[in-house]
Amino acid sequence: MEGDQYTSDVVTLGSLYQVQRMDGSWHMAEVIQKRENPETKCTEYYVHYKDFNRRMDEWVCLLPRIDTSKGPVEEGQKELETILELDGRERKVTRNLKRKHDEINHVQKSFDEMDPTTAALEKEHEALTKVKYIDRIVIGKYEIDAWYFSPYPEEYGKQHKLWICEYCLKYMRFEATYARHLDTCTARQPPGKEIYRKATLSVFEVNGSDHKIYCQNLCLLAKLFLDHKTLYFDVEPFLFYVLTEVDKQGCHIVGYFSKEKESPDNNNLACILTLPPYQRNGYGKFLIAFSYELSKLEGCVGSPEKPLSDLGKLSYRSYWSWVLLDILKNTEGMVSIKDLSAMSSITHDDITGTLQALNMVKYWKGQHIICVTPKLVEEHMKSAEYRRPKLTVDPDYMRWSPPNKRPRSAKKH
Repeated sequence: MEGDQYTSDVVTLGSLYQVQRMDGSWHMAEVIQKRENPETKCTEYYVHYKDFNRRMDEWVCLLPRIDTSKGPVEEGQKELETILELDGRERKVTRNLKRKHDEINHVQKSFDEMDPTTAALEKEHEALTKVKYIDRIVIGKYEIDAWYFSPYPEEYGKQHKLWICEYCLKYMRFEATYARHLDTCTARQPPGKEIYRKATLSVFEVNGSDHKIYCQNLCLLAKLFLDHKTLYFDVEPFLFYVLTEVDKQGCHIVGYFSKEKESPDNNNLACILTLPPYQRNGYGKFLIAFSYELSKLEGCVGSPEKPLSDLGKLSYRSYWSWVLLDILKNTEGMVSIKDLSAMSSITHDDITGTLQALNMVKYWKGQHIICVTPKLVEEHMKSAEYRRPKLTVDPDYMRWSPPNKRPRSAKKH
């Protein structure tokens, strides 16, 4: 281990080095922390790649992935950083190329680009969540890489890997404990009430007051894949809507969204997550659509809690566009923003912003006027961005009504 002791002294925490990512490319990265890997017993370093989203942060071994041959790299060479590509060629990063890179990798704005209040909050958030100790989790049939820090209790939060029961969401440090738990756990679905079932998709409404431990565990699980999430333990004021895939073994968690029981801002969604193995299959838009179906049954308009992440904005704008285009396509005669809001439960502001992006609204004499032709609607609907979602909510299969109202019946399934 003499060599390992020597290399530990070579790398200085808080300094910048050229580090090789998993795809083989080299990038400047800050070395934040070190540890001994409990499985390999080698010293690992936690690195943050400059100008990359923090979900790309990872633990790496010194050799061969950290280049210490020239010592720490000076921070000043960011503007035109040299990148070694997979084939070994070098290229300079121009401002335009860097902007495209930031968009693709969802790079957060620098503190200098934020207003003082936001910058202060972001610095505090980064300090509290800087190091991700949990590398991966096992849940159901999946082993999933964690993206971000999550505040699991101390003895669990520093584990290399956690095992999580997909039914009750109990988390465990050891595989043997997990195996014993699976033999004794009687849960085969989320707690709470099943309010939707069609084919193999099922949604459960879980009250944070009635099932506190489950909802806290759900929030801890979600934080592994969400950077900006602050709700972990104060779950009583929220309802959680858990989407599952159903088979003969039980109801397997796919994702969820949470919603305040009493929202002064009429928010119909507080937090949303689709677990990584199920992403890019339409489940996210299904959850968004479900939140609006609940708003329709409540007889009100709703909007997600702001601010939205960059990915959240894309998902919502795509969903809103499809809903509004579909209404405009199937509606004869004049239609106002107020009419669209009544039919969709989307707020006036969200509708206006979406139609402006579609170039379908003009501001005239103090109000927004919809300016649209069937041809323009048809052209937009041909775009892959605004096509019908893969999964849609069938209102006939919902078994839910607002509090203090008689539950509606659903179709048999």
